[in-house]
Amino acid sequence: MAPPSGPPGVTPSMIRAPPSQLGQTPLPGSPLSNAPPYIAPPPGRPMGAPAPYMANPNPNPNPNPVSQPPQAGPPAAAAQPNPVMGLAASLQNSMIGTPASQSFASRPFPSTAQRPVSVPFSGSLNQNPLGSKGSGPFPGQPASQPYPGPPALASQPVRGPPQLFPGQIVGQPPMGQPPMGQPPMGQPPMGQLHMGQPQMGLGPMGPPSMAAPPMGAPPMGSAAAPFSGSAWQGQQRQGGMLAPVRMAPAGMGQQSMVSTPGAVMGYSPHAGAQVGTPSKIDPNQIPRPVPSSNSSVVYFETRQGSVVSPPPPATSDFIVRDTGNCSPRLMRCTMNQIPCNGEILTQSCMPLALMVQPFALPHPSEEPIQLVDFGEMGPVRCVRCKAYINPFMRFIDQGRRFVCNLCGFCNDTPRDYICNLGPDMRRRDADERPELCRGTVEFVATKEFMVREPMPAVYFFLVDVSMNAVGTGATAAACSAISQAISDIPEGPQTMVGIATFDSTIHFYNLKRSQQQPVMLIVPDVEDVYTPLQTDLIVPLGECREALEQLLESIPSMYQTNKIADSAFGAAIKAGFLALKPTGGKLLVFQSVLPSLGIGSLSSREAEGRTNVSNADKEPHKLLQPADKTLKTMAVEFAEYQVCIDVFLMTQTYVDIASISVVPSTTGGQIYYYYPFSAVSDPAKLYNDLRWNLSRPQGFEAVMRVRCSQGLQVQEYSGNFCKRVPTDIDLPAIDSDKTIMVTFKHDDKFQEGAECGFQCAILYTTVHGQRRIRVMNLSLPCTTVLGNLFRSADLDSQFSCFLKKAANGIPTTPLTQVREQIVNHCINILGSYRKFCASISSSGQLILPEALKLLPLYTLALIKSVGLRNDGRLDDRSYWASHVASISASLAVPLVYPRLISIHDLTSMEEGDSVLPAPVALSSEYLSDEGVFLLENGEDALIYVGGMVNPEILQKLFGSPSLEGVPSQLVLQQFDNDLSKKFNEVINEIRRQRCSYLRLRLCKKGEPSGMCFHSYMVEDKAPGSLSYVEFLVHVHRQIQIQTKSN
Repeated sequence: MAPPSGPPGVTPSMIRAPPSQLGQTPLPGSPLSNAPPYIAPPPGRPMGAPAPYMANPNPNPNPNPVSQPPQAGPPAAAAQPNPVMGLAASLQNSMIGTPASQSFASRPFPSTAQRPVSVPFSGSLNQNPLGSKGSGPFPGQPASQPYPGPPALASQPVRGPPQLFPGQIVGQPPMGQPPMGQPPMGQPPMGQLHMGQPQMGLGPMGPPSMAAPPMGAPPMGSAAAPFSGSAWQGQQRQGGMLAPVRMAPAGMGQQSMVSTPGAVMGYSPHAGAQVGTPSKIDPNQIPRPVPSSNSSVVYFETRQGSVVSPPPPATSDFIVRDTGNCSPRLMRCTMNQIPCNGEILTQSCMPLALMVQPFALPHPSEEPIQLVDFGEMGPVRCVRCKAYINPFMRFIDQGRRFVCNLCGFCNDTPRDYICNLGPDMRRRDADERPELCRGTVEFVATKEFMVREPMPAVYFFLVDVSMNAVGTGATAAACSAISQAISDIPEGPQTMVGIATFDSTIHFYNLKRSQQQPVMLIVPDVEDVYTPLQTDLIVPLGECREALEQLLESIPSMYQTNKIADSAFGAAIKAGFLALKPTGGKLLVFQSVLPSLGIGSLSSREAEGRTNVSNADKEPHKLLQPADKTLKTMAVEFAEYQVCIDVFLMTQTYVDIASISVVPSTTGGQIYYYYPFSAVSDPAKLYNDLRWNLSRPQGFEAVMRVRCSQGLQVQEYSGNFCKRVPTDIDLPAIDSDKTIMVTFKHDDKFQEGAECGFQCAILYTTVHGQRRIRVMNLSLPCTTVLGNLFRSADLDSQFSCFLKKAANGIPTTPLTQVREQIVNHCINILGSYRKFCASISSSGQLILPEALKLLPLYTLALIKSVGLRNDGRLDDRSYWASHVASISASLAVPLVYPRLISIHDLTSMEEGDSVLPAPVALSSEYLSDEGVFLLENGEDALIYVGGMVNPEILQKLFGSPSLEGVPSQLVLQQFDNDLSKKFNEVINEIRRQRCSYLRLRLCKKGEPSGMCFHSYMVEDKAPGSLSYVEFLVHVHRQIQIQTKSN
C-alpha cells in the first residue's frame, strides 16, 4: 500500500520535515528516524516555524500489525465467553499440546559484568511484543504514535535513593526474618554493599556534616538519565540490579528519622541532628525525591531462582527480563511480600492491591511477549479453578500430574503434554516452553472462547456543530484533527468508518462510493432516536477516504452561520451506538456545550456549586454525582454490544463532566478535557490526542478476571469498565494507558515461607481481528513478620491506591472528610511502623519506613490537589476524578507532585548532560524573580516568569522583550538561539516521556495565572493548609497520641 499523501493542501515537504526541525533526535531503530512526524501548524503560526509537537502521518514502510485490517464477524447477541470458565472440564483430558506458533528462544541476558553503565534505548519502537509479524496485536509502540520514545515511565518525582539527612538511618531492614531467599541476618550478600550508613551530624544548631545536596542540585558527579531526567530511584543498585537489603541485628529498623519539636532528648547515635522548634527544621534535610544519580538503565530480573526481587520504581528507567514473574509494568503489587493472615495486614494499615496495566508499553529492548498455540483444544488449565498453566504449577509423578499453584488441586497432565522431570523436579522442556518459564504469555483462543467471529476495527466520529462549537473554532479543530488522524488508519476491507454531526438534530452522512458526494440524512427526533439507513452509514475506509476528507473539509463552512445553540449529546451518542450495534467499535465524540436537548439532556448545576468556603463541604459533593441514571443506563447497553465511547470536550463553559463521564468510564473509554478551549493553541493537542487514541496498542471486546491463591479473595475492581457478573469485568476496549486496580482481602491463612500467586487473564480481540488470551502471573513470598511488609512496600502502588480511593470518594463524601480520611490513612500506616517495627528511640523523632519515607509529602500534595481543594470548579474536580480512575502507577505521583525545573539557565548545562535539568522542590523559596520555571504534571505545563527577568531571556524564549501581548495559552515556537532550542528540546522530551502533548500556559507573577502556578507549591503554607514542615509535625504529634493511647 502506498503511503498516504496526507491531508488536503499539505505538500510532501511539509509532511517530511527534516529531523532538525522537530526539536528532537530520533531514537535508533525508531520509525521516526526515517519518517519525521508532522502536525499542521495552528492558525497564526508561520508555516516555516517548527511545530511544538509532531506526529507522523506516514505509515511505517514495514506493515504494522496494529494497523492490519481485522476480520469481520456477525453481530453478537450473547455475553462474551469467560476467560475464567473457558473449556468445559470434560475437555481437559483431550487437550493436545502442540508446539508454539512461533519459535521461542530465551535471549541471553547480560551478566552484571557485561552490563554497560549507561545503556541508551535501542531497538525498533515498532517491535511486536507478541512475536513475529502478524502473531500479535501490538507493535510495542506503533509507528503512527504521536511521539517517539519509550513508555511514559521515566522522570516522575516518585522516590529516591536514601537521602542523607541528620537523624536518618538507611540500609537497615526492620527486625524480623530475612525475605525469602536472602542471606541470614547480619550476613551481607557476597560482593554487595550496604544500602547506606548512618550519617554523622553536628549538634542541634549546627549544619549536618554530610547533608544531601539541596533539591535542584544533582549529587556530585551525577548526570540525569537521558530518558529519565528526574528518574526517582528508591534503592541503591549495584551492577544494574537492585541490591538486596542487608540484614541488621534485631531492633535496627530500615527507617528514616526526622527530629521534631516537643521533647528534650539526650544524645542518640541514631537520632542525628536534633532540634527544638519548628523554625529550626532545615527544609533541605527532610525527605524529598532525589533525582537519579547517573544515566544508567536498570536491568531487572523478575525472579532470581526462588528469590523475588522488589521491582524498580514505576517511574524509573528499567529493562525487564521476565524470569517467571510478569513485568512490573503489567502488574505491580502494593507490597512485595504478602501477609500470612488478615490480622497482620490489618495491623500494618497498608492496602493490599494490584495495579494491572495489561497492555503497558514495553521498553524497546525487552523481549516480546511470546505467543503459544495449543491447537484446537486450547491452553492447559486447572480443572477446579480454571487457572492457566504457568511457571508456578508443580509437576509430579514423572510429569503425569501437576498441582495448581492457586487452588492446590492435583490435575492429570494431558497425554500429549507430558514430559519427564529432571533432577531438579522441573520438566526437562520447561525452559523451552514460554508458558512454563515466563510470567506473561499469550495463548491463541479457540472457538470455545468465541460467541461470534472477532469484530472488525470500526471507528465512528460524532462532531458537535452547534452555534457555540462553530463560533469557538471547536468544530473546525475537530474536523481538522479527524482528517489528519484517519491517515494513520490503514486501508483494508474490514477497517470501517462513519461520521455524523449534531446540534438540535442529528445529521448522518452516506459515504458510499457510488454517491458523487456525501448525502446528508437528518434525524429530527431526539427523544426516540433511530438510524435512517441500515447500511452505508459505516463503510470500508478504502471506499470512502476521499469522500470523508472532502466532507471534513466542508463541515465548518456548512455550519458557519448555524444559529442553533442546543446540543442533543445524549441522542447523538444513542444514534451512533445504533449504527455500531451490529459490529461494535469505537465512538469518538467531540462536544463543546452542555447537553440541553433530547434524551440525557442536562441543566446547569454550576451555580449551585458556587458556595463560599465555609459552606463548600456541606452539599456540593452531590453535584459531583451524575444528574440522573439515564446516561448510565445507556452506557451499560453500549458496553453490552462492545461499543467504547471517548469524549473530547472542547469547551469554554460548564458542561457537567460528572454526568457525561459516566459514559466513557462504563465503556472502557476516557474523557479528554480542553478548558478553556483555544482555537490557536489547542488544535495541535487535540490532533495528537486523537491520533494516539487511534494508534496506541489496544484490544477490543475484552473480558478480564484476576485469580489468586486460596487464602485471599478479590474484594473489588476499580477503573473504567462495565461489571455485569461478580467475578469478571467487561472492557469494550482496553489500551496501553488504562490501569485497573484490584484489591484483596484474606479469607484464610498462608504458611510462613509459602508463596501467594496472582494470575490475570484477559480475553480480547486484536485490532486485526485475532482472538487472544493474555495471561500475567505474579508469585510473592508470604511472611508473618510485619517489618517485612514495610520493607517490601511499593510506594508507587500504595500512593496510586490512595489516589484512586480519594477519587472514588469525591462524588459521595464531603471534601473535608475525604481529606481527613487520606491523612488518617497515612498517619495509621506510619504509626503502625513506629509502634511495631521501629528501633527504640526518643519520642521526639518522627521515624519513617525507608520505602515509604515520601508518603507524608505525597499525602500533603494530594490533599492540596485540584480534585480536593475547596476552590476548584465542579468540572475541573469531576475531570480530575475521572482521569485518576484509570491512571497508571507511573503517572500517579506526578499528577499531584509535579516536576519543577528552571528554564532561564538551560544554556549553562554542560555537553553530555541530560536534556532535562535536575528538578526543583515545590517551594516558593526556590523560585526567583529573575528566573523562568517550567512545572508539568503529565497533563499541563505551566511556564512561570518572574517579575524581574532579563528582557534578553524573554526575547530568546518568546520572541519579545516583554510579556505584553504574549497570550497565556502559549504556542511554543523555536527561535534561532541556543536557549530557545534547548527549551524546545525540554518540552519535546517531557511530552515523549509522559505520552502526552501537554498544554502550555504562561503564568505571570502578580496575575491570577501566577497565583495558579503558586497553588502547585505544595510545600508552602497556604490559607487553610499546612506547609510540609508543619505537616510532618502534625503527623508526628498524631502518632504520639496514638502511641500513648495504646
